[in-house]
Amino acid sequence: MKSTPLLAWYRALAIATGCALLIFCGFMIAKYGFGAAKDATMYVAMLHGYLYIGYFVVTFLLGQKLKWPMGRLLFTLAAGCIPFASFIAERRVVREATASAASAAPQPVRA
Repeated sequence: MKSTPLLAWYRALAIATGCALLIFCGFMIAKYGFGAAKDATMYVAMLHGYLYIGYFVVTFLLGQKLKWPMGRLLFTLAAGCIPFASFIAERRVVREATASAASAAPQPVRA
C-alpha cells in the first residue's frame, strides 16, 4: 500500500489521541490526587473523546482497506484508550504498510 491520505490521517490522529490521553491522565492525577484543575479536566477529556472518535473511524477504515484480522483491528482500535499504546500501534502500522508497499511494488524486468 502506498502512502495514502488515509494512512496520513491515521498517523496524525494516533499521535494526537495519544498525546491528549497522556495529558488527560496528568489532569486526572492533578484532579484526584491534589484537588486541582477540576474544570480543565473536563475540557481535556472532551478533547480526547473527540479525537478518539476520529481515530476510531479512520482506524476502522484503514483496517478494512488493509484487510486486518479482527483481533488486530480490535487492538488497534483500543490503542487510543491505553496510554502509550497508540504510539506503539502507529509505528507498527506504518512500518507494515510501508513494507507491504515495497514488496508490492512492480519489479523491473531484466532482459
